[in-house]
Amino acid sequence: MYKQFFGLRANPFNVNPDPRFLFLTRHTEEALACLTYGIQSRKGFVLLTGEVGTGKTTLINKLLQWLRVQQVATAFVFNPKMNSAQLLEYMMTDFGIPCEGQSKSQMLRNLNNWLLDRYRAGETAVLIVDEAQNLSEQLLEEIRMMTNLETFTEKLLQVVLVGQPELEQKLRQPQLRQLRQRLTLRAKTFPLTPEETKSYITQRLRIAGSNGQPIFEPEAMDAIHRFSGGIPRVVNLLCEHCLVSAFADQQKTVSANVVETVAKDFDLGDPIVGFDETFPGAGNFAATRAMSSPQEFKPQNSSNGNSGPGQDGSTQGAHAKSDPDKFDVVDALKTLAALADRLRESEKKAADPAQNQKTGPDVSRNAK
Repeated sequence: MYKQFFGLRANPFNVNPDPRFLFLTRHTEEALACLTYGIQSRKGFVLLTGEVGTGKTTLINKLLQWLRVQQVATAFVFNPKMNSAQLLEYMMTDFGIPCEGQSKSQMLRNLNNWLLDRYRAGETAVLIVDEAQNLSEQLLEEIRMMTNLETFTEKLLQVVLVGQPELEQKLRQPQLRQLRQRLTLRAKTFPLTPEETKSYITQRLRIAGSNGQPIFEPEAMDAIHRFSGGIPRVVNLLCEHCLVSAFADQQKTVSANVVETVAKDFDLGDPIVGFDETFPGAGNFAATRAMSSPQEFKPQNSSNGNSGPGQDGSTQGAHAKSDPDKFDVVDALKTLAALADRLRESEKKAADPAQNQKTGPDVSRNAK
Protein backbone atom coordinates (compact mmCIF):
# COMPACT_ATOMS: atom_id res chain seq x y z
CA MET A 1 0.00 0.00 0.00
CA TYR A 2 2.71 2.49 0.95
CA LYS A 3 5.71 0.93 -0.83
CA GLN A 4 5.51 3.05 -3.98
CA PHE A 5 4.89 6.21 -1.96
CA PHE A 6 8.14 5.71 0.00
CA GLY A 7 10.09 4.25 -2.93
CA LEU A 8 10.35 0.70 -1.51
CA ARG A 9 10.33 -2.63 -3.34
CA ALA A 10 9.28 -4.77 -0.38
CA ASN A 11 7.66 -4.40 3.01
CA PRO A 12 10.57 -3.65 5.37
CA PHE A 13 8.85 -4.37 8.68
CA ASN A 14 7.09 -7.69 8.33
CA VAL A 15 7.06 -9.60 11.60
CA ASN A 16 7.88 -12.85 9.79
CA PRO A 17 11.31 -14.26 10.82
CA ASP A 18 12.91 -13.61 7.42
CA PRO A 19 16.66 -14.38 7.63
CA ARG A 20 17.36 -11.77 4.93
CA PHE A 21 16.58 -9.11 7.51
CA LEU A 22 18.72 -10.57 10.31
CA PHE A 23 20.44 -7.65 12.06
CA LEU A 24 23.84 -8.70 13.40
CA THR A 25 24.57 -7.02 16.71
CA ARG A 26 27.55 -8.12 18.79
CA HIS A 27 25.31 -10.41 20.83
CA THR A 28 23.65 -11.85 17.73
CA GLU A 29 27.03 -12.63 16.19
CA GLU A 30 28.14 -14.31 19.41
CA ALA A 31 24.95 -16.40 19.52
CA LEU A 32 25.36 -17.45 15.88
CA ALA A 33 29.01 -18.32 16.50
CA CYS A 34 28.01 -20.38 19.54
CA LEU A 35 25.42 -22.35 17.56
CA THR A 36 27.67 -23.09 14.60
CA TYR A 37 30.61 -24.03 16.81
CA GLY A 38 28.48 -26.38 18.90
CA ILE A 39 27.15 -28.13 15.80
CA GLN A 40 30.47 -28.38 13.96
CA SER A 41 32.29 -29.62 17.06
CA ARG A 42 29.55 -32.17 17.86
CA LYS A 43 28.99 -30.82 21.37
CA GLY A 44 25.57 -32.46 21.67
CA PHE A 45 23.36 -29.86 23.34
CA VAL A 46 23.28 -26.10 22.66
CA LEU A 47 20.82 -23.74 24.34
CA LEU A 48 19.50 -20.47 22.85
CA THR A 49 17.23 -18.31 25.00
CA GLY A 50 15.88 -14.79 24.85
CA GLU A 51 12.89 -12.65 25.69
CA VAL A 52 9.81 -12.72 23.44
CA GLY A 53 10.38 -10.83 20.18
CA THR A 54 14.18 -10.52 20.40
CA GLY A 55 14.83 -12.44 17.17
CA LYS A 56 15.42 -16.06 18.21
CA THR A 57 13.44 -17.60 15.35
CA THR A 58 14.99 -15.26 12.78
CA LEU A 59 18.41 -16.31 14.05
CA ILE A 60 17.44 -19.99 13.84
CA ASN A 61 16.17 -19.52 10.28
CA LYS A 62 19.54 -18.01 9.38
CA LEU A 63 21.23 -21.04 10.94
CA LEU A 64 18.94 -23.40 9.02
CA GLN A 65 19.72 -21.56 5.80
CA TRP A 66 23.44 -22.06 6.37
CA LEU A 67 23.03 -25.72 7.39
CA ARG A 68 21.16 -26.48 4.16
CA VAL A 69 23.89 -24.83 2.12
CA GLN A 70 26.36 -27.07 3.96
CA GLN A 71 24.06 -30.02 3.18
CA VAL A 72 23.66 -30.85 6.86
CA ALA A 73 20.59 -32.98 7.63
CA THR A 74 18.16 -31.01 9.82
CA ALA A 75 14.88 -31.59 11.62
CA PHE A 76 13.08 -28.45 12.77
CA VAL A 77 10.35 -28.80 15.40
CA PHE A 78 8.42 -25.53 15.67
CA ASN A 79 5.48 -26.84 17.74
CA PRO A 80 6.75 -29.13 20.51
CA LYS A 81 3.34 -29.79 22.07
CA MET A 82 3.26 -33.53 21.30
CA ASN A 83 4.02 -36.80 23.01
CA SER A 84 7.32 -38.67 22.76
CA ALA A 85 6.19 -41.03 19.97
CA GLN A 86 4.88 -38.11 17.90
CA LEU A 87 8.11 -36.17 18.41
CA LEU A 88 10.24 -39.13 17.33
CA GLU A 89 8.07 -39.74 14.26
CA TYR A 90 8.08 -36.05 13.32
CA MET A 91 11.86 -35.83 13.68
CA MET A 92 12.52 -38.95 11.59
CA THR A 93 10.11 -37.78 8.88
CA ASP A 94 11.88 -34.43 8.72
CA PHE A 95 15.21 -36.24 8.45
CA GLY A 96 13.74 -38.31 5.61
CA ILE A 97 13.91 -41.64 7.47
CA PRO A 98 10.99 -44.02 6.75
CA CYS A 99 9.11 -44.81 9.96
CA GLU A 100 5.51 -45.63 9.07
CA GLY A 101 4.04 -48.52 11.03
CA GLN A 102 7.14 -48.97 13.16
CA SER A 103 7.29 -49.34 16.91
CA LYS A 104 9.28 -46.90 19.00
CA SER A 105 12.11 -49.40 19.44
CA GLN A 106 12.31 -49.96 15.68
CA MET A 107 12.36 -46.23 15.02
CA LEU A 108 15.17 -45.72 17.53
CA ARG A 109 17.20 -48.55 16.01
CA ASN A 110 16.73 -47.13 12.50
CA LEU A 111 17.62 -43.64 13.72
CA ASN A 112 20.80 -44.94 15.33
CA ASN A 113 21.84 -46.80 12.16
CA TRP A 114 21.11 -43.73 10.04
CA LEU A 115 23.16 -41.49 12.33
CA LEU A 116 26.06 -43.96 12.28
CA ASP A 117 26.01 -44.00 8.47
CA ARG A 118 26.19 -40.20 8.41
CA TYR A 119 29.01 -40.22 10.95
CA ARG A 120 31.05 -42.67 8.86
CA ALA A 121 30.51 -40.38 5.87
CA GLY A 122 31.85 -37.42 7.88
CA GLU A 123 28.41 -35.83 8.13
CA THR A 124 26.21 -34.83 11.03
CA ALA A 125 22.52 -34.31 11.84
CA VAL A 126 20.89 -31.48 13.76
CA LEU A 127 17.60 -31.39 15.67
CA ILE A 128 16.32 -27.85 16.37
CA VAL A 129 13.39 -27.42 18.76
CA ASP A 130 11.80 -23.96 18.83
CA GLU A 131 9.49 -22.81 21.64
CA ALA A 132 11.22 -25.41 23.81
CA GLN A 133 9.86 -23.82 26.99
CA ASN A 134 6.62 -25.66 26.11
CA LEU A 135 8.30 -29.07 26.20
CA SER A 136 7.13 -31.32 29.01
CA GLU A 137 9.66 -32.77 31.42
CA GLN A 138 9.05 -36.17 29.82
CA LEU A 139 9.86 -34.83 26.33
CA LEU A 140 12.98 -33.07 27.56
CA GLU A 141 14.14 -36.34 29.06
CA GLU A 142 13.35 -38.17 25.80
CA ILE A 143 15.48 -35.68 23.88
CA ARG A 144 18.30 -36.14 26.37
CA MET A 145 18.13 -39.89 25.87
CA MET A 146 18.44 -39.39 22.10
CA THR A 147 21.85 -37.83 22.62
CA ASN A 148 22.97 -41.16 24.10
CA LEU A 149 23.29 -42.17 20.45
CA GLU A 150 27.04 -41.61 20.30
CA THR A 151 30.45 -43.05 19.60
CA PHE A 152 33.23 -43.25 22.19
CA THR A 153 34.33 -39.74 21.26
CA GLU A 154 31.43 -37.78 19.70
CA LYS A 155 27.68 -37.27 19.77
CA LEU A 156 25.86 -38.51 16.68
CA LEU A 157 22.90 -36.14 17.05
CA GLN A 158 23.29 -32.42 17.68
CA VAL A 159 20.38 -30.74 19.51
CA VAL A 160 19.59 -27.00 19.63
CA LEU A 161 16.95 -26.01 22.20
CA VAL A 162 15.43 -22.57 21.58
CA GLY A 163 13.09 -20.89 24.03
CA GLN A 164 12.06 -18.06 26.26
CA PRO A 165 13.66 -17.44 29.69
CA GLU A 166 11.11 -19.82 31.19
CA LEU A 167 13.09 -22.64 29.58
CA GLU A 168 16.10 -21.81 31.75
CA GLN A 169 13.88 -21.89 34.82
CA LYS A 170 12.48 -25.27 33.82
CA LEU A 171 15.96 -26.70 33.29
CA ARG A 172 16.88 -25.78 36.88
CA GLN A 173 14.47 -28.38 38.21
CA PRO A 174 16.25 -31.23 40.05
CA GLN A 175 14.66 -33.92 37.89
CA LEU A 176 16.26 -32.34 34.79
CA ARG A 177 19.77 -32.01 36.21
CA GLN A 178 21.16 -34.65 33.83
CA LEU A 179 20.02 -32.60 30.85
CA ARG A 180 21.28 -29.38 32.42
CA GLN A 181 24.73 -30.89 32.85
CA ARG A 182 24.85 -31.76 29.15
CA LEU A 183 24.23 -28.19 27.99
CA THR A 184 27.77 -27.52 26.85
CA LEU A 185 27.07 -24.12 25.24
CA ARG A 186 24.54 -21.38 25.96
CA ALA A 187 23.66 -18.34 23.86
CA LYS A 188 21.19 -15.48 24.31
CA THR A 189 19.41 -12.79 22.34
CA PHE A 190 18.94 -9.30 23.79
CA PRO A 191 16.96 -6.11 23.11
CA LEU A 192 18.55 -3.45 20.93
CA THR A 193 20.31 -0.38 22.28
CA PRO A 194 19.18 3.06 21.01
CA GLU A 195 21.96 3.15 18.41
CA GLU A 196 21.27 -0.42 17.34
CA THR A 197 17.58 0.41 16.95
CA LYS A 198 18.44 3.22 14.52
CA SER A 199 20.77 0.96 12.55
CA TYR A 200 18.17 -1.80 12.59
CA ILE A 201 15.51 0.48 11.06
CA THR A 202 17.95 1.85 8.49
CA GLN A 203 19.12 -1.62 7.43
CA ARG A 204 15.61 -2.97 6.95
CA LEU A 205 14.66 0.04 4.84
CA ARG A 206 17.80 -0.41 2.73
CA ILE A 207 17.11 -4.12 2.15
CA ALA A 208 13.52 -3.22 1.19
CA GLY A 209 14.86 -0.90 -1.54
CA SER A 210 15.16 2.52 0.08
CA ASN A 211 17.36 4.95 -1.89
CA GLY A 212 18.82 6.39 1.28
CA GLN A 213 16.40 9.28 1.66
CA PRO A 214 15.44 9.60 5.36
CA ILE A 215 11.98 8.26 6.08
CA PHE A 216 12.09 8.25 9.88
CA GLU A 217 13.25 11.45 11.55
CA PRO A 218 15.99 10.98 14.21
CA GLU A 219 13.54 11.97 16.94
CA ALA A 220 11.08 9.39 15.63
CA MET A 221 13.71 6.65 15.89
CA ASP A 222 14.44 7.70 19.46
CA ALA A 223 10.73 7.49 20.26
CA ILE A 224 10.47 4.06 18.62
CA HIS A 225 13.24 2.76 20.85
CA ARG A 226 11.68 4.22 23.98
CA PHE A 227 8.25 2.76 23.30
CA SER A 228 9.54 -0.62 22.07
CA GLY A 229 12.24 -1.12 24.70
CA GLY A 230 14.50 -2.24 21.86
CA ILE A 231 12.41 -5.38 21.19
CA PRO A 232 12.77 -5.96 17.41
CA ARG A 233 9.27 -7.36 16.97
CA VAL A 234 7.75 -4.28 18.61
CA VAL A 235 10.04 -2.03 16.57
CA ASN A 236 8.62 -3.68 13.43
CA LEU A 237 5.07 -3.22 14.66
CA LEU A 238 5.58 0.47 15.39
CA CYS A 239 7.46 1.18 12.16
CA GLU A 240 4.89 -0.62 10.00
CA HIS A 241 1.96 1.34 11.38
CA CYS A 242 3.90 4.59 11.37
CA LEU A 243 4.48 4.18 7.62
CA VAL A 244 0.79 3.44 7.09
CA SER A 245 -0.18 6.53 9.12
CA ALA A 246 2.31 8.78 7.29
CA PHE A 247 1.08 7.45 3.94
CA ALA A 248 -2.53 8.14 4.90
CA ASP A 249 -1.54 11.76 5.70
CA GLN A 250 0.68 11.94 2.58
CA GLN A 251 3.74 12.74 4.71
CA LYS A 252 7.09 11.71 3.25
CA THR A 253 8.73 11.45 6.68
CA VAL A 254 7.66 9.94 9.99
CA SER A 255 7.84 12.32 12.94
CA ALA A 256 8.01 11.60 16.67
CA ASN A 257 4.38 12.72 17.00
CA VAL A 258 3.30 9.98 14.61
CA VAL A 259 5.22 7.41 16.67
CA GLU A 260 3.61 8.58 19.90
CA THR A 261 0.14 8.39 18.36
CA VAL A 262 0.73 4.86 17.08
CA ALA A 263 2.22 3.77 20.42
CA LYS A 264 -0.90 5.00 22.23
CA ASP A 265 -3.11 3.15 19.75
CA PHE A 266 -1.30 -0.06 20.70
CA ASP A 267 -1.48 0.73 24.41
CA LEU A 268 2.28 0.59 24.83
CA GLY A 269 2.07 3.08 27.66
CA ASP A 270 4.46 5.87 28.49
CA PRO A 271 8.15 5.23 27.89
CA ILE A 272 10.37 4.70 30.93
CA VAL A 273 12.63 7.68 31.38
CA GLY A 274 15.64 8.27 33.56
CA PHE A 275 17.60 5.17 32.48
CA ASP A 276 20.64 5.03 30.30
CA GLU A 277 21.02 2.52 27.50
CA THR A 278 22.03 -0.25 29.89
CA PHE A 279 18.36 -0.36 30.85
CA PRO A 280 16.40 0.26 27.64
CA GLY A 281 12.82 -0.22 28.79
CA ALA A 282 9.45 1.12 27.70
CA GLY A 283 5.81 0.66 28.65
CA ASN A 284 4.96 -3.01 28.89
CA PHE A 285 8.43 -3.96 27.63
CA ALA A 286 10.81 -3.23 30.50
CA ALA A 287 13.55 -5.25 28.85
CA THR A 288 17.27 -4.91 29.23
CA ARG A 289 20.56 -6.44 28.30
CA ALA A 290 21.67 -6.08 31.90
CA MET A 291 18.83 -8.18 33.32
CA SER A 292 20.91 -11.26 32.73
CA SER A 293 24.60 -11.03 32.06
CA PRO A 294 25.36 -12.55 28.67
CA GLN A 295 27.73 -15.43 28.13
CA GLU A 296 30.72 -14.28 26.13
CA PHE A 297 31.69 -16.44 23.18
CA LYS A 298 35.07 -16.22 21.53
CA PRO A 299 35.45 -17.52 17.97
CA GLN A 300 37.55 -20.66 17.55
CA ASN A 301 38.37 -22.66 14.47
CA SER A 302 36.40 -25.87 14.04
CA SER A 303 38.20 -29.12 13.53
CA ASN A 304 36.38 -29.93 10.28
CA GLY A 305 37.32 -26.68 8.55
CA ASN A 306 33.78 -25.70 7.50
CA SER A 307 32.90 -22.05 7.68
CA GLY A 308 30.07 -20.72 9.77
CA PRO A 309 27.56 -18.05 8.78
CA GLY A 310 29.40 -15.11 10.36
CA GLN A 311 29.87 -11.81 8.58
CA ASP A 312 33.39 -12.72 7.54
CA GLY A 313 32.44 -16.26 6.50
CA SER A 314 34.86 -17.81 8.97
CA THR A 315 33.95 -20.45 11.51
CA GLN A 316 33.20 -18.81 14.82
CA GLY A 317 33.52 -21.00 17.85
CA ALA A 318 32.54 -20.38 21.39
CA HIS A 319 33.94 -20.35 24.85
CA ALA A 320 31.67 -19.37 27.70
CA LYS A 321 32.70 -16.91 30.35
CA SER A 322 30.16 -15.83 32.92
CA ASP A 323 29.89 -12.32 34.26
CA PRO A 324 29.55 -12.32 38.06
CA ASP A 325 27.92 -8.86 38.09
CA LYS A 326 24.21 -9.18 37.40
CA PHE A 327 21.56 -6.48 37.46
CA ASP A 328 18.53 -7.53 39.50
CA VAL A 329 15.57 -5.79 37.85
CA VAL A 330 13.17 -6.86 40.63
CA ASP A 331 15.28 -5.19 43.32
CA ALA A 332 15.64 -2.11 41.14
CA LEU A 333 11.88 -1.79 40.68
CA LYS A 334 11.32 -2.30 44.42
CA THR A 335 13.80 0.49 45.13
CA LEU A 336 12.04 2.81 42.69
CA ALA A 337 8.68 2.00 44.29
CA ALA A 338 10.08 2.79 47.73
CA LEU A 339 11.48 6.10 46.48
CA ALA A 340 8.13 6.96 44.91
CA ASP A 341 6.36 6.26 48.23
CA ARG A 342 8.80 8.54 50.04
CA LEU A 343 8.26 11.31 47.50
CA ARG A 344 4.48 11.04 47.84
CA GLU A 345 4.79 11.16 51.63
CA SER A 346 6.97 14.25 51.39
CA GLU A 347 4.44 15.91 49.09
CA LYS A 348 1.63 15.19 51.54
CA LYS A 349 3.59 16.69 54.42
CA ALA A 350 4.46 19.76 52.34
CA ALA A 351 0.78 20.25 51.50
CA ASP A 352 -0.25 20.12 55.18
CA PRO A 353 1.16 23.22 56.99
CA ALA A 354 0.49 21.80 60.45
CA GLN A 355 2.10 18.46 59.61
CA ASN A 356 4.96 20.22 57.84
CA GLN A 357 5.66 22.41 60.87
CA LYS A 358 5.55 19.42 63.15
CA THR A 359 7.90 17.25 61.17
CA GLY A 360 9.86 19.93 59.33
CA PRO A 361 13.26 19.39 61.06
CA ASP A 362 13.19 15.63 60.36
CA VAL A 363 12.27 16.13 56.71
CA SER A 364 15.02 18.69 56.34
CA ARG A 365 17.51 16.34 57.94
CA ASN A 366 16.46 13.53 55.59
CA ALA A 367 16.83 15.85 52.62
CA LYS A 368 20.41 16.50 53.59
